[in-house]
Amino acid sequence: MAAIDMSLVARSEAAVSHLIKRKNWAAREPGVILVFAIVGAVGILLIGLFISKRLAARKTAA
Repeated sequence: MAAIDMSLVARSEAAVSHLIKRKNWAAREPGVILVFAIVGAVGILLIGLFISKRLAARKTAA
């Protein structure tokens, strides 16, 4: 029976400790997240407006 390879265990422990130590970027940069949210909301609004106008134009043409 093969022995357990301890190098794999050490690597997985290192990966877990790296994930635990990682800082929360979004918490450090709330302004950037706010800008992304605003730009995303405006983008969705503009796309919805464009689609609405296209559907209205198609309805009046038909």
